[in-house]
Amino acid sequence: MLPDAGRAQSSTALLEDARIERVDVTIENPSPDRALDERLKDRVRSGLGLFPGDVFSRATAEFNLARARRGAPIAKTMLVTSSGTTGGITVSIVVTLGPAASASEGRGTLLTGRVSDLPVLYDRAGTFVRMRLESIGMYYGNNNAWYGQPGPLLAGNPLVRGRPAGAGYSNWAEGFIHTGLYGITPLSENVSIYGGISGITSGSAGQELFTNQARAHFGIEDAFVGIVGGVTTEAGNRFVINASAGRQRFSIGDGFLIANTASNGASRAALQSNPRWAADMLVLLQARYNNTKVEAFFLDPDELPEIDTRTRILGINAETRLPGGFELGASYLQVPQSNFNYFTTTQTLSRQGLQVYNARVRWQPNPASAGPFIAAEAALQRNPRINMQAFGWTAEVGYAFAATLPWSPTLSYRYASFSGDNPATSRFERWDPLLSGENGERWVQGINHFKIFQNSNLSTHRIQLRLRPHQQVELVPQLWVFTADSTTNLGGNPALSFLTGTYLGTEVNLTAKWFISQRLMLQGHVAATFPSGAVRDTVGAPVRPWISTMLFLRAGL
Repeated sequence: MLPDAGRAQSSTALLEDARIERVDVTIENPSPDRALDERLKDRVRSGLGLFPGDVFSRATAEFNLARARRGAPIAKTMLVTSSGTTGGITVSIVVTLGPAASASEGRGTLLTGRVSDLPVLYDRAGTFVRMRLESIGMYYGNNNAWYGQPGPLLAGNPLVRGRPAGAGYSNWAEGFIHTGLYGITPLSENVSIYGGISGITSGSAGQELFTNQARAHFGIEDAFVGIVGGVTTEAGNRFVINASAGRQRFSIGDGFLIANTASNGASRAALQSNPRWAADMLVLLQARYNNTKVEAFFLDPDELPEIDTRTRILGINAETRLPGGFELGASYLQVPQSNFNYFTTTQTLSRQGLQVYNARVRWQPNPASAGPFIAAEAALQRNPRINMQAFGWTAEVGYAFAATLPWSPTLSYRYASFSGDNPATSRFERWDPLLSGENGERWVQGINHFKIFQNSNLSTHRIQLRLRPHQQVELVPQLWVFTADSTTNLGGNPALSFLTGTYLGTEVNLTAKWFISQRLMLQGHVAATFPSGAVRDTVGAPVRPWISTMLFLRAGL
């Protein structure tokens, strides 16, 4: 039986793979021909290939912008991201016009010798090469980790090495350096090839959650190649086909089903800074027509060697954006191979053969200003090899007040439910979380609580507020209430296999982010989790509130 406490939340996901709320294109030096300016803005917007509702990838955006600049009177484009009102990001493209001849002269450190051109190494005639260099240093502290009872709550956990954190105060430091090269070059007017390779060096020292042993690790992160081609009709409709394969990151929607395609911690160190996201193998075929995207994929996640379930996932995903602020999505997943097991009081069952049917919708008519938003997602899991039927669903409603109130607050309430198994039926009903997660504002439900009780046999209430006391500062307080769907919790934390009640506890936390610049960010949190009497009675020992603190500084090119 694999315990629940093998994953941590992401602290860096806000900067990459976030949901795009808005895309803005402006021209820094407009020409006298307004019609030409509008055509160039449309060229950049459509060439960018990223739309509201998509997940953001800087490499993809910069590759697409390089293709859009080719043969156009555009000297350069600058990509700027900023935090959105509802947890996503705004992507802003600033275009500098210039004669096509000057654009063909190119830029980049390898062409100009200027260090100021970094991270761009080469950018000319549609060929674009950039380096990646980012680093995080993090401090993490806990008081009464594992509710002060690491013995029962970590019993049998394969990630434990040496002494885990527990009663009283403990802390550690960790960090990583991520370096790499990414590039794209045209094969013809409408077809380009691209690729990327990178590596991560990570380390941890001090009293971590699972161990007090210092560790360091280096591993290849990205290693992929791809080919992309597309055409734009005279009416302005854009059709693009993109195929890629190799080590790369992948997610669906906001991470309800798939987000954590790689694991961190244990021998890889950097448990909480969570630098690794690339799957061992992703084969991805995408077709997009304007705002509609269809993709088919094969996914082999990069799991920790200590708990590798050898799970493989095949899937189809479709997404579209409709007038009026509607975003729709649907997915089908299948697991042709896995060693992961489900448990009942009488049987051990296999994940292999799992099928997942998923649908989601979002409505936000005014992403750039004040207004309401609603989001919902639901999925059914079944397995023709076993008698299984599990459900997961969520609904969120909120309102972004924008500049109508001080600190531009955004208030939201989210309910989520993931079914547990009812031992009184012959059917297996426990929800399989697959690769759900991402960060504490997506599907890491409770900064501390998620380490005890992950997204299965769980119902949650979340009240969240976003505040902007300054243009570059964001505060995100949250209040959580956790309950179990069933008192039978086999397959979760072994110490909580048979609960004495369904109320699990509450958590309050506050995350603060300071976007110092496009290349420097400071983020921290404080979280307090209060276990219920049912948790105390199930563990069979006194449990204490778990308080955690975190602070990290990120620098990157």
